[in-house]
Amino acid sequence: MIGKSALALVAALAGGALVLTGPAAAQTAKPLGQFKDWGAYVAESGGGKVCYALSEPKRTAPSGVNRDPVYFFVTTRPGQGVKNEVSIVIGYPYKDGSKASAEIGSASFTLFTKDDGAWVENAAEEARLVAAMRAGATMKVKGTSQRGTNTVDDYSLSGISAALDKIAAECK
Repeated sequence: MIGKSALALVAALAGGALVLTGPAAAQTAKPLGQFKDWGAYVAESGGGKVCYALSEPKRTAPSGVNRDPVYFFVTTRPGQGVKNEVSIVIGYPYKDGSKASAEIGSASFTLFTKDDGAWVENAAEEARLVAAMRAGATMKVKGTSQRGTNTVDDYSLSGISAALDKIAAECK
């Protein structure tokens, strides 16, 4: 389970428009439940409700690399017409102009990067990525830092379907 200070950070990042800091802000992001390796959360922002499922990698490589916390999000913002937007906070600045990837089984998805974030490059592929996540067991996210370090983060997809169902019910 993610701590309150990290919860404030992830709420701010997942919500885009949310700017939350400190322990009081963490209370505005409400846990909806922990579903195996994925958590579901809801928060309020100026644009309305923000619901998100998130997870941290089970394994990161190379080990011993200095990184901030790493999170994979699937976010829904009904007030903005956003459903199941995929984003990643990678814990380091990506190499300028680099692409990252998410791989589930034989399916691979290209991600565009900016600073320490990554998003699906082709928005039309987002639904296919989420469907692959629901059907898969594990996911690898690969990227390259500004320093040229290639990283691979391994996520469990156990619980993603239940977490996505929960945020869909909360953010209709």
